[in-house]
Amino acid sequence: MRKILTGFGTAAAVAVIAQSASAEIYVRKGGQEVNVSVKDGRLFCTRVSDGYEMCNGMTEQADGSWTGRKMKHPDMPRFMSFNGTVVFMEDSLSIKGCALGFCDSETWQKK
Repeated sequence: MRKILTGFGTAAAVAVIAQSASAEIYVRKGGQEVNVSVKDGRLFCTRVSDGYEMCNGMTEQADGSWTGRKMKHPDMPRFMSFNGTVVFMEDSLSIKGCALGFCDSETWQKK
């Protein structure tokens, strides 16, 4: 999936993912596992333990990153949304969200 997310356009990614495993597991701080997947051309990052969704359908950009305006942070109140960005690397991803001058970022390791 890593190569699909960074090397192809959304339509190609969706077509290839439909023929293969549609999700990969990443581990965020505290050992929390997150199921990272592309569905209908949108990126989702769902915590395995309770189904909490963080990426909320981000869209792929021309540079291979994914962005969205409805990102959620599991350690913040659920009503808060952030402008977020996800960038995939070799064995990890970088996720960053900002709202009202507050920004937080994490690096998740691929399991």
